Amino acid sequence: MTSDTLYEHPLNEQVRVYLRLEQLLLQISQSESFTESGHSTLFFKSIFDLIEILEQVQVKADLAKDLEKQRTKLQTWLDVPAVDKEQLMALLSESRQFQQTLLQAPRLGQKLREDKFLSSIRQRFSIPGGTCSFDLPALHHWLNLPLAHCQADAIEWQSSLKPLSNALSFWLRLTRGSSAMQSLTVKNGFLQQDVEGASLLRIKISPDYNAFPLISGHKSRFAIRFMPFDESQNVADNMSLSLAVC
Repeated sequence: MTSDTLYEHPLNEQVRVYLRLEQLLLQISQSESFTESGHSTLFFKSIFDLIEILEQVQVKADLAKDLEKQRTKLQTWLDVPAVDKEQLMALLSESRQFQQTLLQAPRLGQKLREDKFLSSIRQRFSIPGGTCSFDLPALHHWLNLPLAHCQADAIEWQSSLKPLSNALSFWLRLTRGSSAMQSLTVKNGFLQQDVEGASLLRIKISPDYNAFPLISGHKSRFAIRFMPFDESQNVADNMSLSLAVC
């Protein structure tokens, strides 16, 4: 049986940035071992993309505020009968800890920007094919150092991102878990709904439909139109899927 494909779509600009940061942090983590061809290119490209986002967006302040808002919502559950208060208090404690660590951290990405080696190779990564050995002899030398040396450098570079990674993972985990998937049927490949204060859409659909969603929307309304991957085919009249509005 084919597993459903999960699509996520942000309903505000902050969540859009959060999802991009999450993807970059995941790519950095997945390629830090440098044990396969292409790992180094993915690692450094992801590092430099992340630095660029952190230079353009005040992520620390925004994420700290969102953790505070999320914690306020959690606190309203303390008076609800039958709620697992021990689990709830643990989540509130985690949230405070991640927020405090984030706010106390130096400027996000500053350590990476100030690293001489990273600074010396960053610009070339924006040039198509610019990572050849004749373009970046310093990188070529680094890649031929003992693997343990490269891996140790990667761990050190990532250490300054821990406050961001931990706080972001926590906020996204609770946001995704705030709404359960609901089964529904989409007719003629189109769905539109009014919502209240939503920040993230999550859609699961079988790849057997051979269609993908084009999503637009904001915190109070969204629209989904399914497009055929093969333009010679039509979208099914009725499509079963799961949807969570978080």
